[in-house]
Amino acid sequence: MERNTYRSSGPRKFGRPSFSHNRGGFRGGNRGGGRSGSKHIDPSRFINKAVITEQVEHFVPEHKFSDFAVDTRLSKNIIAKGYVDPTPIQDKSIPHILKGEDVVGIANTGTGKTAAFLIPLINKVLSHQKENVLIIVPTRELALQIEEELNGFTLGMKMYSVCCVGGSSIGNQIRALRYRNEFVIGTPGRLKDLIEKKVLNLSHFKTVVLDEADRMLDMGFINDMKFMMALMPKNRHTLFFSATLSPEISILIKDFLKNPVMISVKTGDTARNVDQDVVRVNRGENKLDVLHSMLIKPDFNKVLIFGRTKHGVEKLTKLLVARGFRAESIHGNKNQSGRQRSLKLFKEGKVQVLVATDVAARGLDISDVSHVINFDIPATYEDYVHRIGRTGRAGKKGKALTFVE
Repeated sequence: MERNTYRSSGPRKFGRPSFSHNRGGFRGGNRGGGRSGSKHIDPSRFINKAVITEQVEHFVPEHKFSDFAVDTRLSKNIIAKGYVDPTPIQDKSIPHILKGEDVVGIANTGTGKTAAFLIPLINKVLSHQKENVLIIVPTRELALQIEEELNGFTLGMKMYSVCCVGGSSIGNQIRALRYRNEFVIGTPGRLKDLIEKKVLNLSHFKTVVLDEADRMLDMGFINDMKFMMALMPKNRHTLFFSATLSPEISILIKDFLKNPVMISVKTGDTARNVDQDVVRVNRGENKLDVLHSMLIKPDFNKVLIFGRTKHGVEKLTKLLVARGFRAESIHGNKNQSGRQRSLKLFKEGKVQVLVATDVAARGLDISDVSHVINFDIPATYEDYVHRIGRTGRAGKKGKALTFVE
């Protein structure tokens, strides 16, 4: 294969492949915690032609947003945001959440889960003035995104929220918690710190959302989740969202929820409208040179690159900047303001490239990402699925490329 090209092997369809220990594979890094990082992933998993949009079964929602029985103030804000037809997870979940039923939502990333729980919960708060809602998420970026979307839906309502995440001043969060906040959004570690400092009392929260629960499990937050759920009222309203339904997730559902409505709108492991291919780096070739030759092409206009480690991500970003590319990075060693600045520049199209670690990019909702590039091979197939879900969102075509040496 020529250095500056990547070639698809044609329209091949793959179900969910299992890990292969002994054929045509390559080694993923071991990330601990009993994960599958030390096993091989067959490169064929990274090749899959996108389904032509016209061939995808068209989802016809049962409702329009105007059909949902919500407060007129909320309805006006939904219309102002341009929402007309719900996505599948919104269409199926919102009526049950409005009824106060526990819900388990299994849906791919980028399917509109945030609005699926925010809209009915905002309506609940408007109907019950003393209602408090706790939203637990795996990463600070996702927490901040949810708060931003919440602010859009609650415009002019005098409804308040506080975002409790690491990397930001805990003193400011403690001060904010002294005031009335209908919504508390946070990551498990920081929420636990605030509980132990006795500034956050979960007995006042009768509604909880566990978003991206599979990732929280994956990141080792299982004990923190159990700790917090044990402090909440037994008679509560619980919403649980996950991209996967593993045996471990099933146990959590049984422990945390009562007679939940199960809603699954997954369309497959990987987005149907994402072209997936590999970039083979031949012996003697410089991996960075190959990446450079791709990034100078005009269609690579908004590129998210994944690296394995924080150090590697920062090093790659500096090398790209030295070569004249507009690039930024997000990883765990950057402080919160630095990460938010990088993300903002990328979202606004002021930089072409964002280099990220898996944890830092988890749950990011960035529109119009043209390419996801796996500069370092993902540790597990699940990580691969989450990475490439950053492109091909909202029905648009995307491309995912994985470097194979």
